[in-house]
Amino acid sequence: MVNLENDYIKVSLAAKGAEVQSLFSKETKIEYLWNGDPKFWPKYSPVLFPIVGSLKNDTYNYDGKSYTLPRHGFARDHVFGLEKISDTEAVFTLTQNAETLKVYPFYFELKLRYKLTERKLNLTYEVINTGSKDLLFSLGAHPAFAVPETPNTVYEDYYLAFNVDEKLTYWKLADGLVTNETENLELGGHKLNLKHKLFYNDALVFKTMQSNCISLQNTKNDFGLHFHFEDFPFFGIWAATDAPFVCLEPWCGVADGIDSDQDLTRKEGINKLLAGEKWQRFWEVECF
Repeated sequence: MVNLENDYIKVSLAAKGAEVQSLFSKETKIEYLWNGDPKFWPKYSPVLFPIVGSLKNDTYNYDGKSYTLPRHGFARDHVFGLEKISDTEAVFTLTQNAETLKVYPFYFELKLRYKLTERKLNLTYEVINTGSKDLLFSLGAHPAFAVPETPNTVYEDYYLAFNVDEKLTYWKLADGLVTNETENLELGGHKLNLKHKLFYNDALVFKTMQSNCISLQNTKNDFGLHFHFEDFPFFGIWAATDAPFVCLEPWCGVADGIDSDQDLTRKEGINKLLAGEKWQRFWEVECF
């Protein structure tokens, strides 16, 4: 386990999946991250790469061949190398290997850069095409935050505050695939009240969200967090059934639609990098 710390927060990171597993405020004495209880969901904040969500029949076609990938890809299950470490910063790296090339025929370098700045944890994703052909990929974040965060509060005391949106349209899922059916969520004062039943039919998938900051707050005290992200065209909000957490998931990619032809080059949300090119995105969480 790799530990980062400054005067305000402490963070623990695992080499497997380069996953943050603890985000603790030294000021508020609150653990803001979900604890990974396998009763509900045994992960904390996995990286989704090289796909986000599910493929139709767990299969995609590329260059005349068919390949199989599990939901959310393979990066979260691989051990990353630790490239850099200091008191407040760590860089983890994953590259292709014999195992990944069997299911994903591309050469790549995936870096996760964690950095603490005062009360903020920043995670920057970097993808580099180290091969000679176009690199096709999706990437997403999946951090789970504890709800409730503090004693004497319950799940229904919490809400998500969106800095721009007053209404959200989400696409419904069926067996992990995006359907053509949508539903609107009216946000009273830019706020979505959390209820377990919101997630009884899987994640809420957004394609048109305008906000770039979502705050997790509650009606009983002033503790919470601000979750900031940039240039992610898709977003998911999810929790396991009746679980005490909520996932805020900015995505550059999305699950296959029910009508997908399974061709990777035409997959919705696929990103393309030319040989030698570099791609970056980040999210940042501020505890208060």
